[in-house]
Amino acid sequence: RAAKSARTVVISGVPDGVLNDDVMSDILMIHFQKSKNNGGDVEEVMYPTMEKGVAYVVFEDEEVVESVLKKNEHRLEDKRLSRYYPLKVTPYCENVSSFII
Repeated sequence: RAAKSARTVVISGVPDGVLNDDVMSDILMIHFQKSKNNGGDVEEVMYPTMEKGVAYVVFEDEEVVESVLKKNEHRLEDKRLSRYYPLKVTPYCENVSSFII
């Protein structure tokens, strides 16, 4: 089994303050488990984090990370949200300072 960091993606664009944090975590987990989103089994969703609008999703398999990253557009949609929110999905990098956009 791959290291946790290799099975983690960073999600930015999470709507902040729209719903309860636990509810938002559930919505993110559901989104990233759906096959239409190239998802798979989610081990853990870390939300909220120190950064506003950012969540970390840890998958059970590293292969799922690759397929999730290949999807061009992630739209967070749920009946509890008033509209859809575009999400940016990037690989997790332990040394964030070396990560230049």
